[in-house]
Amino acid sequence: MAWLILFAAGLFEVGWAVGLKYTEGFTRLWPTVGTVLSMIVSLGLLGLALRSLPLGTAYAVWTGVGTIGTVILGIALFGESADIVRLACIGLIVAGIVGLKLVTP
Repeated sequence: MAWLILFAAGLFEVGWAVGLKYTEGFTRLWPTVGTVLSMIVSLGLLGLALRSLPLGTAYAVWTGVGTIGTVILGIALFGESADIVRLACIGLIVAGIVGLKLVTP
């Protein structure tokens, strides 16, 4: 269950990272509210996952899920580069997350 909570925390991290773009420097009310709520939920879920997962593993997976999701949405929403080297690097992050899951009890 901790892994599902951690994955959800990573998804909310994506929400606040992408939300930052829409706040336009915190000048837009509703995107700012959504971004702050996503931050709170993300950190809260990370804290719950840390009850049973090692800190280093949980933090690495949380930031990895956030990074992967943010890159994918950056490509889809903002037309950011999707060149092969960038995608290969994302693949390495995925491999790292899978590796950490496999070696963590």
